[in-house]
Amino acid sequence: MASSKTQAGGSKAARTTQARRRGPGRISVPGSGRSSAPGVSDGGRYTPPIPSSVRRSSNIMAGVILGLLGLGFLMIILNYVNVFPGGASNWYLFGGLVLLFAGGVTATRFR
Repeated sequence: MASSKTQAGGSKAARTTQARRRGPGRISVPGSGRSSAPGVSDGGRYTPPIPSSVRRSSNIMAGVILGLLGLGFLMIILNYVNVFPGGASNWYLFGGLVLLFAGGVTATRFR
């Protein structure tokens, strides 16, 4: 019958050798992992939060967003009503979609 020392994981020297050995199961180099604490970068330096005065968009951004979305919607509607010169065209439709897309992208950047 084996001793309880061997069954529980071997001697202390064997466990220390296994702990130092880097086998193929290791994925990263020690110390290269990201810190899980918020506000601490990889270098260990504290990064303060951005002040709310810096994070605010200018007052004109809301008008730009509404203008782009409104013009895009209006351009698509007027294209189907044949108000533009040359009749209904895919280029007017494409221009309206681009304006809608630009308004959506601008809205995602609004703070």
